[in-house]
Amino acid sequence: MSDLQKNRRGLMIVLSSPSGAGKSTLTRKLLAENENMTMSVSATTRAPRSGEEDGQDYYFVSKNDFSDMIEDGEFLEHAKVFDNYYGTPRGPVEQALMNGKDVIFDIDWQGAQQLTQNASMDLVKIFILPPSKRELESRLHSRAQDSKAVIARRMAKSESEMSHWAEYDYVIVNEDLDKAMEELRTILASERMKLSRQLWVSPFVKQLIQGG
Repeated sequence: MSDLQKNRRGLMIVLSSPSGAGKSTLTRKLLAENENMTMSVSATTRAPRSGEEDGQDYYFVSKNDFSDMIEDGEFLEHAKVFDNYYGTPRGPVEQALMNGKDVIFDIDWQGAQQLTQNASMDLVKIFILPPSKRELESRLHSRAQDSKAVIARRMAKSESEMSHWAEYDYVIVNEDLDKAMEELRTILASERMKLSRQLWVSPFVKQLIQGG
């Protein structure tokens, strides 16, 4: 039993939240403590910004190529944001899952809906909520990244975003970061143990039955 290789299929992990609820911090901590985890790399039609690398930050493609990829069903999800398109290529994600690697997605509820339609068996959706609207606004101000007008728009948008909580598998209220991380670890540990993702079980049981 000690030599048994318990290989498993990877997870697609969606973390969604209103801006300021702590999703980015939780994502960074998850990636730091899980070597077998990676961020999904999106394709986009926008031009590369200074310092961005193709295949690392984004897959930079033309609008014609993006349209062809949509027609060929190469995206798990895609959307138009202002004048550019963004989407998650299916191939690299599928390869990572087959290799037992977990993939984190930084997408909103609309992207999560598309992933649910296209890859529900591999998907774990987690919504991060703030403890209160007052705390959410306080965090946005403390980041010192946005103007008051931008913060007001983010707060207005947060109401619509939070209304989609019931579409997710799990909800975490991020009042205390350490507690939220512990809840996140518990969710992922449980999801990783699901039989549908334990590729080793079927051949192992077959060997047991045959007397091996």
